[in-house]
Amino acid sequence: MFTKIGEITEPVPIVEPDTCCSEVDALFKLHRQCEGLAIRKSGTEPALMMRVGFYQHLATHYGYNLYMGRPIRLLAKSQPLMVDYYESIIDVSVKAMQRGDDELYDLLLVSKEGELCGAVTIRQLLLAVADIRTESATFMNALTGLPGNRMIDEHLELALKQPQFSVLYIDLDYFKTYNDIYGFKMGDRMIQETANLLSRMFAMPEHFLGHIGGDDFIAIVNSYDMELLCRMILKQFEQLKKELYHEEDIQLGYVMAEDRLSNYGPIPLVTLSIAIVSNQQRLYLSADEIAGEAARMKKLCKSIPGHAACSNNGLRITADTCTAGSYRG
Repeated sequence: MFTKIGEITEPVPIVEPDTCCSEVDALFKLHRQCEGLAIRKSGTEPALMMRVGFYQHLATHYGYNLYMGRPIRLLAKSQPLMVDYYESIIDVSVKAMQRGDDELYDLLLVSKEGELCGAVTIRQLLLAVADIRTESATFMNALTGLPGNRMIDEHLELALKQPQFSVLYIDLDYFKTYNDIYGFKMGDRMIQETANLLSRMFAMPEHFLGHIGGDDFIAIVNSYDMELLCRMILKQFEQLKKELYHEEDIQLGYVMAEDRLSNYGPIPLVTLSIAIVSNQQRLYLSADEIAGEAARMKKLCKSIPGHAACSNNGLRITADTCTAGSYRG
């Protein structure tokens, strides 16, 4: 999948500013598929002459006689949109659509290391954007819009190559009971609200947040210091629960339902478990090794009543301490 504008750039004819319009006419007639050409400008970005605009000028009263013997620089657009080879296709598409109506279908000129390297047509751009959106849709979780398992696997492989990383596996405990009692619609809302909360917590460009599926999430950060972040997540999730449960259930601190053994009785409200695996004290060679260590940390988390965060470097946060101190969310 192409993501950089340079990857869909194609060569564009370049002429000198003093090139006669009759020569440009001959060039356009020779290359019927050519939508436009660039005009070299000394020391500045090139100008642009679109085929449609060129023939519109010639079609005016006396236009043919007036311009055919004169230089193309008189007709060219002096400030076309020029973008860098490494800019994202999505970002460039936004810039292109922000142009005025008279420029909306103009070629996009592309530079690489300060030199013109080609152009992109609006048709090429829109097709590339459509491909990106289609491809992204297959990689994203439909409920939360977060990256799904394919992108998670890619980022885990990237993390293994970094000098330091922490991988956080985050899941909801007792979610099935909540889903059974409150219904699928509220269950989906809890998943979405949890995703929104985590998106705010892992909003830095160097952070990655993915949705494994169901009530399981994963975050990857290039840091070992997870204590404050985990405390903030657990505290804010506790506040979020007040919007997702009936007041009487919040007051009781449990709901009445059947457990996994079909025994009817009080079931705790949903809590978060955060299993953290870092390479601070151990080298990991594969994503499977990380997942194996995470399973051990997750088992430890779930043995602790209420919210919990456990790390393989010794961090332990329990329900008794997750709201201690002063935090900024």
